[in-house]
Amino acid sequence: MSEHPLSFKRLQKEESATFDRSTLDYIHRAAATGLYEIRGLGAKRKLPHFDDLLFLAGSLSRYPLEGYRERCVTKTVLGTRYAKKPIELDIPITIAGMSFGALSANVKEALGRAATAMGTSTTTGDGGMTPEERNSSKTLVYQCLPSRYGFKPDDVRRADAIEIVIGQGAKPGGGGMLLGQKVNPRVAAMRTLPQGVDQRSACRHPDWTGPDDLAIKIQELREITDWNTPIYVKVGATRVFNDVKLAVHSGADVVVVDGMQGGTAATQTCFIEHVGIPTLAAVRQAVDALEDLDMKGKVQLIVSGGIRSGADVAKALALGADAVAIGQGTLMALGCNREVYFRDGQPISAEADYAALGTQAGACHHCHTGKCPVGITTQDAVLEQRLQPEWGAKHLKNYLKTLTMELTTLARACGKQDVHHLEPEDLVALTVEAAAMARVPLAGTRWIPGLDGR
Repeated sequence: MSEHPLSFKRLQKEESATFDRSTLDYIHRAAATGLYEIRGLGAKRKLPHFDDLLFLAGSLSRYPLEGYRERCVTKTVLGTRYAKKPIELDIPITIAGMSFGALSANVKEALGRAATAMGTSTTTGDGGMTPEERNSSKTLVYQCLPSRYGFKPDDVRRADAIEIVIGQGAKPGGGGMLLGQKVNPRVAAMRTLPQGVDQRSACRHPDWTGPDDLAIKIQELREITDWNTPIYVKVGATRVFNDVKLAVHSGADVVVVDGMQGGTAATQTCFIEHVGIPTLAAVRQAVDALEDLDMKGKVQLIVSGGIRSGADVAKALALGADAVAIGQGTLMALGCNREVYFRDGQPISAEADYAALGTQAGACHHCHTGKCPVGITTQDAVLEQRLQPEWGAKHLKNYLKTLTMELTTLARACGKQDVHHLEPEDLVALTVEAAAMARVPLAGTRWIPGLDGR
């Protein structure tokens, strides 16, 4: 009997590209439960990203600055359009909005401590302002979301800036979720909700249906703060060009654009993986909108969604952002997806806790369960003690310091005395897709795909 050809044996075990194991798991789960999956964090699929861009450092045609001996300014001012008291930050790296409810009170305090130590801002997220966060944050941005959970005029006056959230990068067009296991008595009281019951936020604000109504809301917020406080408008990256224009027309001082790599505490996986556009594509559309209105430099642009390193920050600034906001990166710095947590300086294994969730460190996205093995995305009285504010603030400060050092190192290499002087001319792309999205030349050529309609 003749043997089957080797190629035939391989074909018998070949996985389908369309119905791969991940797709099969999805179908089998859907068939078994009749429910869609809810999870935390951001998109897992590979997307065009800042990694697809490279800097053109100085050499003979452009002189670099000398190491750490020549100054490179990182000061960042936000809210200069109308606010009497714009936000002045030491670095262009801010902490994105993440709610108390999604995160523990200890984590919110750690975020505030680290941001204050680095001279930057943190943001409340949904569910209101906690004393831990306000007291630890020198500069605190107060979010106004569609749910209005915990939203109070007195807290508006105590904020240093106000961010009106229209959409979030992980779920533009969708509302937030906080499952019942995280709605403990304190969270329930702050949000005026029943304890232990799943909470789903609205996908749009209850008191407006368009940009004209948004303009009225911005005016109301300016009046309640006597025009002192900058007003941000945050949009999930979808129809970026038009959305940024409408935000500016409505009176925003700052526009925040959140790409689809942005994270969430809980939403449908179909949102995370299939709605919105990558941050890389969103930046240039936002800048185009500001330039089209002659508002570049008058209205500041903050970009968020998948910012991880100083190189990512530098590339976002080079493409036209004034600052970035980071969320998932801060959680990783606090120990998210780490194999251990620390008690009295000693590492303690969390492997059994990951295993109980059916996952492992490095693959955990179970923020929605409230059973975070390292005590970050939980309201459990025991688990939340695994992240102490002092320890968390120290590590997050180190992370922000590293990002800033990397940012200035790259800026100096490009001959810039100010990180805000980085520009698209300093960049090239490694792929045709990235070149077209970022509108910079393909490396080794002068070709920008799609320019002039070609």
